[in-house]
Amino acid sequence: MSGHTHDHIDWADRLALLRAADTLDAPAQAAIAARLAAKLPANPTVIDLGCGAGGMSTHFAQALAARDGGTIVLVDATPELLHEAELAVRAAAGVQNGSAHTNGRVLNLSTEPSSPDSAAAAGTASAVEVQAVVADLADSSLPDLLPTADLVWASRVVHHLPDQQAAIGTLTAVARSGGVVALAEGGLSFSCLPWDLGLGRPGLEDRLQAAQAEWFVGMREGIDGAVPMPYGWTVALERAGLADVSSFSALVDHPAPGPDGLTDYVHHHLSRLATHGAENLSDEDRATLAALLDPDSPHYLGNRRDLFLLGVRTVHHGRRP
Repeated sequence: MSGHTHDHIDWADRLALLRAADTLDAPAQAAIAARLAAKLPANPTVIDLGCGAGGMSTHFAQALAARDGGTIVLVDATPELLHEAELAVRAAAGVQNGSAHTNGRVLNLSTEPSSPDSAAAAGTASAVEVQAVVADLADSSLPDLLPTADLVWASRVVHHLPDQQAAIGTLTAVARSGGVVALAEGGLSFSCLPWDLGLGRPGLEDRLQAAQAEWFVGMREGIDGAVPMPYGWTVALERAGLADVSSFSALVDHPAPGPDGLTDYVHHHLSRLATHGAENLSDEDRATLAALLDPDSPHYLGNRRDLFLLGVRTVHHGRRP
């Protein structure tokens, strides 16, 4: 299966950006995972749909391992990302030994620690089983490919599918009665640049975000069979038949000069904006962006100590009756 999906994006090519984002999002992701895991019964099954590089499921794995164990099912349409996610979740569960095998389109990995001593060292008293499944989230037969789940999680993936409302209906069908469906969508756009950069017109980041919004409209319009969803995510969850629908948010806050890896993330982030939003920027803004991204430029962003990262991840959730 190609790394390209319905949105015509090569997600395997974005692996470095996904990894960097997972690292910087880790505190927010851990808080979200803990809050959702608290809703789950003993030995639950958690399905991460569109798992990407696996960052969120590493926190689900740690949350399950700290209690009575459980099962995590990783699902993605891009095999390269699924492989990385499997490795990351295995490491997060504290596996000392173990093996993975391929059986058609399903990869199974038991993450039981190799000994009681290793379990104690890793803080894992119970086994966490990990399964990895290559599948298309827009496939209406998805519930037939997966076990029923106590938590169905999808982070920033539904908006890349042709019919978002139908996709939420499919996600709901994967959840068992009483199970939770949670979507990470929306929130507040991330900021990382000072308003005045010392070159070009001040306020570049505001214009980059506006250009990104225009690109997003075009991306949705370019998806074959795209269906509008002219209402918010909580309404979409209610229309899918979920009860007790609500939302909460988690702050991602790394003040300047930021942690290790922030510069690389900002470089990847701005490079993507330079590619996707270029036609919606002025010549001056394109020149400013090129200077920021050029290691040989005196304005190279890697030389700055005023980069930061500030944004909000929002989670919309409901329970299947």
